[in-house]
Amino acid sequence: MSIFDWLHRAEKLKAEEGPAPPASGLRADVIAALRTVYDPEIPVNIYDLGLIYGLDVDEESGKVAVRMTLTAPGCPVAETFPGTVQCAVEEVSGVSEASVELVWDPPWSAAQMSEAARLELGLL
Repeated sequence: MSIFDWLHRAEKLKAEEGPAPPASGLRADVIAALRTVYDPEIPVNIYDLGLIYGLDVDEESGKVAVRMTLTAPGCPVAETFPGTVQCAVEEVSGVSEASVELVWDPPWSAAQMSEAARLELGLL
């Protein structure tokens, strides 16, 4: 199966799920901050690249928990990159505490990229 087949399949599945609700408030600000952090090997931000697997934002306390992965387990920045992401989130006004958990399951694939990321990489 080619990358284009995978991308088409991912788009079809995403369309079946329906549109995601728009983010607002602190969550939207955190997502904007995540979009300023770029993968060191692929010139796309980590949010649109699909590296963020979970984002829990407590609007009242300002606590943010991020679950993320990297494009490959052998990534040379695996030890330092979560700290980079944590710093970007902590800079958001209203965030009192941020934690970043690096996970490897499920493994990242190109199917997790947003349409904007695929367009940016010339995959559409």
